[in-house]
Amino acid sequence: MSHGSKLSKLDRTLTLDAARVTEAAAIAAAKWRGRGDERQADQAAIAAMRAELNRLPINGRVVIGEDEDSEPPMLFMGENIGVGEGIPLDIAVDPVEGVTLCAKDNANALSVVVLAAPDSLLNVPGMYMDKLAIGPGYEPDVIDLNLSPAENLARVAKAKGVSVSGLTVCILDRVRHSKLIAEVRAAGAAIRLIRDGDIAGVIEAAKPAETGIDIYMGVGGAAEGVLAAAALCSIGGQFLGRLTPLNDEQRRRAASMGITDLRKIYTLEDMVRGDVIFSATGITDGTMLDGVKFNGKTVETHSIVMRSTSKTVRWVHSCYDVAASAIASA
Repeated sequence: MSHGSKLSKLDRTLTLDAARVTEAAAIAAAKWRGRGDERQADQAAIAAMRAELNRLPINGRVVIGEDEDSEPPMLFMGENIGVGEGIPLDIAVDPVEGVTLCAKDNANALSVVVLAAPDSLLNVPGMYMDKLAIGPGYEPDVIDLNLSPAENLARVAKAKGVSVSGLTVCILDRVRHSKLIAEVRAAGAAIRLIRDGDIAGVIEAAKPAETGIDIYMGVGGAAEGVLAAAALCSIGGQFLGRLTPLNDEQRRRAASMGITDLRKIYTLEDMVRGDVIFSATGITDGTMLDGVKFNGKTVETHSIVMRSTSKTVRWVHSCYDVAASAIASA
């Protein structure tokens, strides 16, 4: 029996498990929401996520995780997770996607986890990735990272049946994107700048009717690129990514992981090759998810959970009793 079929047998259980994992991390981080301490928010979420993952009846391995040099090291690449018996899984984590957003209580901070059949996810080093993403409904190969922003906008506009001025592009608000922003505006498209949270940005580009975003462009974390690709496998869309190392050390790190062609453009199929479950829970209120709500005796969370092979998307509202729940009271 293949790993994919094993995952299929347990998908309902794992879907709820994935939601509980991100709910635990989101609740822990939300207790530090708006307090200006990024490290405490991040560490609280990491510890809560790790504790919840370690309760699962899985033989898990972290393939995209935290810095191994953190103190104490938790959820680092290669760490074994779960009770050690049961289904083998690869796990990708981002306990706080947008830690600055959480610390400042700004919109769209999320807790994210991906549970995957072994060898389903592209292993990437800690570096940047140039990303380009659109939602479903287009013919294949509408976008191309080798083209200019203006050329990609023209192709998407033509495919959508609108002018370029009718498109909105999501871009991280970074100095490194000053040229990209100027080129997009010169082409005539509108821009929605986001402070952080490019996983949410990519997902929002896949739901233009709800978000008003048609395309995601720009450079962000490579790990976040793979996590976003895992989400798009369920909701549909096109995603392209190309690693962008900043120095020789990052190039050596990539080579040590078997990545020798740094000009390679990775497609959605390159990044996610098997069955995956994606879960995200809102830490702060956002355009996609509500943040954690503390109501005295109860804690409420809002999550999205998706599975690639069935193309299932679930919206999960959970209410925990603080006195009775280890997740809510931790």
